[in-house]
Amino acid sequence: MPDGIVVIDKPEGWTSMDVCGKRRSLLHEKRVGHSGTLDPMATGVLPVFVGQATKAVSFAENGKKEYRASLRLGITTDTQDTTGTVLSEAPAQVTEEALRALLPRFTGEIEQLPPMYSAIKINGKKLYELARRGIEAERKPRQVTIYELELLGRAENGDWELRAVCSKGTYIRTLCHDIGTALGCGGAMSALRRTAASGFTLDGAVTLEDVEREGAALLRPLESMFPDYPEYRVPDAETERRARCGNPLRAQLADGIYRLTGTDGAFLALSKAENGVLTSIKNFFST
Repeated sequence: MPDGIVVIDKPEGWTSMDVCGKRRSLLHEKRVGHSGTLDPMATGVLPVFVGQATKAVSFAENGKKEYRASLRLGITTDTQDTTGTVLSEAPAQVTEEALRALLPRFTGEIEQLPPMYSAIKINGKKLYELARRGIEAERKPRQVTIYELELLGRAENGDWELRAVCSKGTYIRTLCHDIGTALGCGGAMSALRRTAASGFTLDGAVTLEDVEREGAALLRPLESMFPDYPEYRVPDAETERRARCGNPLRAQLADGIYRLTGTDGAFLALSKAENGVLTSIKNFFST
């Protein structure tokens, strides 16, 4: 059965789970997952994990993400983007200099109040389910990190183009909403494109049509997600057997994280070396 990662350029109008469902049907593989949910209106990088590779989803979710977003000032909506119901409109006489001067306030560690239209659960209920029933639930602010926030310019329709590099859990539409609030005119996200996630970029992304044509041939090996970690190849079959049984290994290695590979070079595990002992963090071989 197929194992590996394919980076999809998610089309507008699809949910992340829609994309996974399409992959299941094309590859006839039930074990399919993704890292980093994208809203239906968003497009861009969506890493999809197939087969044994689904074990790596948790590692992918925690990485930095990069987005290009369009900010429409002078409007607020219930979803914090332009797909929602308009709640208020106001004149937005904001200069480029004023917007640039504001962005440092939203850079670094900041707090965000999760939007009601999100999949976060409170008392077992997803917030968007409550929002659709007209219920406003009490939420606690969450700390996120905006590593970079850059104003790229202004589109022909008057929307401002932003580039953001951020941590897991960041809501870009909330960032747009909060910037609009700080400017006193309101704001909402009018478009979103993820340009990088989990170390993958748009340069290597493929379309669903590509997957339909080429199928499993587009799968990248799982270890391609861990290029920054050096390889340690086990020296013999007995050592590999011990590794596959979950035993720690003696190895003269500098302390750190390694890609453990078998005698044939097959990726076995992500392992941590400490004081001459190599211990598995996560096994990726078939049992």
